[in-house]
Amino acid sequence: MSIVVTGATGHLGRLVVEGLLEKVPADQITAVVRDTAKAAGLADRGVRLHVADYNRPETLPGAFAAGDKVLLISGSEVGQRVPQHQAVIDAAKEAGVALLAYTSVLGGPAADFTLADEHKVTERAILDSGLPYVLLRNGWYHENYTENLATVLEHGAVVGAAGEGRVASASRADYAAAAVAVLTGEGHEGKVYELSGDTAWSFAEYADLVAAQSGKKIVYGAVSTDEYKNILTGAGVPEPLAAILTDVEAAIERGRLDATPGELSRLIGRPTTPIADAVADAVADALKG
Repeated sequence: MSIVVTGATGHLGRLVVEGLLEKVPADQITAVVRDTAKAAGLADRGVRLHVADYNRPETLPGAFAAGDKVLLISGSEVGQRVPQHQAVIDAAKEAGVALLAYTSVLGGPAADFTLADEHKVTERAILDSGLPYVLLRNGWYHENYTENLATVLEHGAVVGAAGEGRVASASRADYAAAAVAVLTGEGHEGKVYELSGDTAWSFAEYADLVAAQSGKKIVYGAVSTDEYKNILTGAGVPEPLAAILTDVEAAIERGRLDATPGELSRLIGRPTTPIADAVADAVADALKG
């Protein structure tokens, strides 16, 4: 039996594998990757590699075996994810895996923003497959914002179209720890976990945190959704992606990403990483750069 992680060299996948290495022997972990060069460090530590591509279903057989626990990390190609995920589900079912965990989106079927659509279809496909499953409905990551701090510091503003909406984000490492807990624990079959940070914050509060950590004047520049979309496209973001990101801002304003049920902290056995800590680390890195 192996614990299999798809997308294992991505930001989340790599953290999951690192967490698993602290819990189980390396030879019980399989990393599904597209590029072995990016996974060389994992192979050197004894992790089994399987080369496969979500877009090439014929590469997936052999990645899974009967009794495996599998983490399907959602693909990053918005608009292509339904067939990609279906290919993994089909291969996992054919192999007879013991558990299929999936990184979905906070709210699941109730999520009413475009970015959730492919997740909702994937959840239904998993349920229809008859496989033992766990749905990890991840909320927003701190890194969705902190990775863009250089621009915020340059312009002295956090620009958004979420109004006074709040976000209950957590760190990528928090969500990875939840996946590790499910993959190495017992009694998670058939569970749906709504995962988010312990505390929700507003963008005005976020701007204040950046200002406090950087010593710079940072304001929250609230704009309309049309203005926000134009800002994104003007910065070179493709129009379809800009529309999706703008739709997320509107969802935040409607309160769709502010839920704090506490399931993430309970699952990982500790409080989630405060946004203030993530901002402090990101500001320090940005100022060093």
